[in-house]
Amino acid sequence: MADSIQSKSEDIGKLILRITIGGLLLFHGIFKLIHGVEWMKGPLSAFYLPGFLAYGVYIAEVIAPVLIIVGFWTRPAALIIAFDLFMAIVLVGRQAIFTVKQAGGGWGIELEAFFLLGSFVLFFLGAGKYSITKGQGKWN
Repeated sequence: MADSIQSKSEDIGKLILRITIGGLLLFHGIFKLIHGVEWMKGPLSAFYLPGFLAYGVYIAEVIAPVLIIVGFWTRPAALIIAFDLFMAIVLVGRQAIFTVKQAGGGWGIELEAFFLLGSFVLFFLGAGKYSITKGQGKWN
């Protein structure tokens, strides 16, 4: 009985983590759907990367969060988000890595780090039982 309570608690925790990471990141994706990603072409070109890569953010911040929320292909979606956030830190936030924000005293890249590390946690934990695939298969 204790094992079933622990298992249920772990699955509820995974569900809460999925909704948190996917739901909060989806706001960023919707913002980019509305306002576009043209501004990203500058930071990409500074690293000699083609501007069309900016459109990959729609996969990482719209499609992948939806997959995570519903618990389908959770692990690959989490890796996509982790890569997206790594690139966001490299392209835009690298100067803030060793800073503390003046307003509130938080780490300069705390939001990016939250999504990056949270997506790694999802990759290692998987979707859990409360997903459309019920945690079955290696991709969930």
